[in-house]
Amino acid sequence: MAEAERIIGTPDTPDAAGGGKERPDSEGTPPGESAAGRPQGRRRIAVLFAVASIAYALDLISKLIVVAKLEHHPPIEIIGDWLKFEAIRNAGAAFGFGEAFTVIFTMIAAAVIVVIARLARKLYSLPWAIALGLLLGGALGNLTDRIFRAPGVFEGAVVDFIAPKHFAVFNLADSAIVCGGILIVLLSFKGLDPDGTVHKD
Repeated sequence: MAEAERIIGTPDTPDAAGGGKERPDSEGTPPGESAAGRPQGRRRIAVLFAVASIAYALDLISKLIVVAKLEHHPPIEIIGDWLKFEAIRNAGAAFGFGEAFTVIFTMIAAAVIVVIARLARKLYSLPWAIALGLLLGGALGNLTDRIFRAPGVFEGAVVDFIAPKHFAVFNLADSAIVCGGILIVLLSFKGLDPDGTVHKD
């Protein structure tokens, strides 16, 4: 939580960060040469929303196909018993966890979207834009199910269909969330912040 607050609270100007964090802009301008004293380079908001839109569209289309063609039908074997497509309605979180807390998971997904929206205004890092875009697209994909699918608003069951052997059934939104989360962990270990600066603490 402290790490999240530190990242969200990163000011728009490097000088206000207090850590002497500076970075060159996209034109190769040395650190500290910006007359305005602001983070240099281009904001990556467009990249974030492009990645989110692609992830969301792929998830939505795949679920529409699964509901229309696969639900109430036998599973389709993709790689023998090792990978199947099998339509399942999941009222819990990713991978079928916590089916009794559907409303809570809906609220968590909505909170994730709000946090990402706050980060977007100070987003200068391309890797962070991709990671947050994956998280946003995945969260929107599952949140759409929570709102519009049975049994009711904010209690809807998510459509899962990717069924590896000896593993939980999941969907493309879950995959996007996991990939985005892994990328964020890697970026944090490297010390790269969403505003493109690098910290060593």
